[in-house]
Amino acid sequence: MKQGLILLLFIFVVLATRAQMSREQYIQRYQLLAIEEMGRSGIPASIKMAQAVLESGNGNSQLSRNSNNHFGIKCKSNWRGQRVYHDDDEKDECFRKYKSVEESYIDHTNFLMGNPRYAFLFTLPPNDYKGWAKGLKDAGYATARHYDKSLIKIIEDHQLYLLDQKQTIRPLLANSKGPSLNKGISDKMIINPFNSQKKVTINNLDAVVARKGDTYEIMAQSLGIEAWELYNFNDQDAGYRPQPNEVVYIEQKHRRASKNQEFHTVSEGETMHFISQMYGLKLNPLYRRNRMKPGEQPQTGEVVYLRKRKPAN
Repeated sequence: MKQGLILLLFIFVVLATRAQMSREQYIQRYQLLAIEEMGRSGIPASIKMAQAVLESGNGNSQLSRNSNNHFGIKCKSNWRGQRVYHDDDEKDECFRKYKSVEESYIDHTNFLMGNPRYAFLFTLPPNDYKGWAKGLKDAGYATARHYDKSLIKIIEDHQLYLLDQKQTIRPLLANSKGPSLNKGISDKMIINPFNSQKKVTINNLDAVVARKGDTYEIMAQSLGIEAWELYNFNDQDAGYRPQPNEVVYIEQKHRRASKNQEFHTVSEGETMHFISQMYGLKLNPLYRRNRMKPGEQPQTGEVVYLRKRKPAN
């Protein structure tokens, strides 16, 4: 009898921890992710949210719970991340696995932006969720016959078109008005979604050029590395956001410059970090080489030593 009670208690605990999330709860939890990704890509937040709730079963599917895959994206030949296997159209198909839900949302954006068959979607007005829904179906995102109609129904039933105006959805929102024209988002894309970051080489180091809207997290996802590595490679604190056209190193910088670059004469406004990025040098060794404390800045016209230690006064 006692063993039976223990078994029932165990089953109750398991069921409680696996409680189903409602669609409203899912939208409330992840709507800001959809809005943020819309800001950097032009993919309507309503579409991203509708796809997420449909593909993940409101975050309750096995794939989303165990692998943080909320968009049903399969591995494909270019995927270098973790993998899991589930039965879908065929048995034991390969699906992408993520460390967080946020990574799934970011990769969904990158997946659409990087695939030429979805290119035409980015020419649509940013509030045309019906055009996006039909386009996703026509481009073969899913095999369901009424995939576009399912997305549109979710959007209109839950007024997700408000997300396209950067308005969050409130619980039990009752609004009889239909979707309005989105005046808060330009008809022009902030970034060209089909161009990956431009690659450059500095001091025999690989680097990329940041675009408007990029973050280290977004760039790391597209490059297949960890965000903390970009912060480390570029001597930046967590939370730093690169500026458009800023060089971002994707490997560890050197301790000293090449042989033909012994010194640097400081121009107005240049900082030690700026100089370290210009020559692909680690910042702290550069400080020590010039007998400076971290955070100190050079004077205009001062000579900064790039290879040898600065002579003591």
